[in-house]
Amino acid sequence: MKNKKENILILYNIRSTQNVGAIFRTADAVGINKIYLVGYTPAPIDRFGKKRSDIAKSALGAEEFVSWEIKKGLPALMRSLRREKFQIIAIEQGKNSINYKKVKIQNKNAFIVGEEVKGIPKNILKKCDLIVEIPMRGKKESLNVSVATGVALFGILNI
Repeated sequence: MKNKKENILILYNIRSTQNVGAIFRTADAVGINKIYLVGYTPAPIDRFGKKRSDIAKSALGAEEFVSWEIKKGLPALMRSLRREKFQIIAIEQGKNSINYKKVKIQNKNAFIVGEEVKGIPKNILKKCDLIVEIPMRGKKESLNVSVATGVALFGILNI
């Protein structure tokens, strides 16, 4: 039996339902095994058990194919994933970040993307194995979180 890589995605405090839906769609396209929705990130099902049409609209059904779970705290989730031998990779700009094209994935990888404006907090970045960024050539310093997630995952996973 061939050794299959396990890749999960953590959405930390993503506010926009359109971004969440778009990320679900990308996750399905690149073969993400599971998405963890952390903090105030909205889930495809609301607290009353009803499907969220605003997420479904941009996910186009991917929210039904990609496994997902709600988690309250990111540090506890990261500790759990580390015990399971996941390499934790933040997709974020920073002084210690490397080009996403230089990432060597392992058998178990957890990718974290953060809040649209502030990104991933520094205290979380310190606990990551790698911080990867997409080089920017234009005047703008960043991409939309759903676009950045797509660019990084397709590049890192060699899709």
